[in-house]
Amino acid sequence: MTRLVLVRHGESNTTVARTIGGYRTCRGLSPLGRKQADALADRLARTGEVEADVLVSSNFPRAIETAELLAPALHDLPIVVDPAVGEHDPGPECDGLSFQDFLDLHGMPDWESDPFAVTFPGGETLADFHHRIGRALHELDAAHDGKTVVVVCHGGVVDAAFRFLLHLPMSGGFELRTVNTSLTELRRVRAGRWQLVRYNDAAHLEGLPTETPPA
Repeated sequence: MTRLVLVRHGESNTTVARTIGGYRTCRGLSPLGRKQADALADRLARTGEVEADVLVSSNFPRAIETAELLAPALHDLPIVVDPAVGEHDPGPECDGLSFQDFLDLHGMPDWESDPFAVTFPGGETLADFHHRIGRALHELDAAHDGKTVVVVCHGGVVDAAFRFLLHLPMSGGFELRTVNTSLTELRRVRAGRWQLVRYNDAAHLEGLPTETPPA
C-alpha cells in the first residue's frame, strides 16, 4: 500500500507580492512561510506521524526551502528535486507579472469551461498541467510501491492529485483552498483505487496568521 503525503509549501514571497510566481521568478519563502514550515517540522518530529521513505520536492525555490526545513524531522532524508511536480507553468511571458498586470493584459482566466483553452499565453493549459501531474504521480507510485512518499508541492498539484487519483473531473465540480504547509494524505489500497485519508490538515498552524497582511 503506497502512502502519498502531499505538503503544500509555506507562504511564498510571490504570494505576498501578488505576482505570478512560476519557477523562473519564484523568490522562495516569506518570513511567515518559514515559520509555517518550522511549525510543521516541529509537529512531525514530535508526533512521528509520517515515517517517510522518500522526500520529493518540486523545483520551485519555495518548495525546496520548505523541504529543507522539514528534512531534519524526516530522518534527514535526501531531497529528490522533481520538476514534474511543479505548479502550473505560466510560461516565460506571464511568469513574474503582477496579478493586476496579467489581468490588464489577458483578463480573468476561465478555469472552468475548457481545460484545453489557453489561459497563460505561452504556458501550460490546464489539460497539459493535469497530464504532467498525473504522469508524475503514477511514476512515483510505480517507483516506490508500498512506501511512504512525501511530496512538497503546490496548491494546484494537490487539486490535480485529487482529480487524477480519485477519478474526478479535470475542471469544475468543486474548489479546493489548500492551506500553506497543510498535509494531504492518500493511500493506494489496490491497483487503481486510492483512499483519501486527510486533506488540509494544518493543526500545527494554530497561533500563526494564515497570511502576511498587505503592506
